Amino acid sequence: MAPHEIAAYLDLVPALLRSPHQYIWSSYDAKADVLYINFKKPARATDSELTDDDVIIRYEDDEVIGLTILHASKRKPRAA
Repeated sequence: MAPHEIAAYLDLVPALLRSPHQYIWSSYDAKADVLYINFKKPARATDSELTDDDVIIRYEDDEVIGLTILHASKRKPRAA
């Protein structure tokens, strides 16, 4: 990995540090173009909601346990 590629990961640090979760796992399904972000393992979603920007928020009771980001490769960085 080239040093300039590492900078993109460093941009994630503030969001990760603001997370109320101590551990975060992710996986990407290139065929489906879906990014899975999990805050709890094992996790058993009891409910979910689809946002207007094609993100599925997964809940276990009242706790957010993960995000499913649809069309992940089409996402553009948001302006800070």
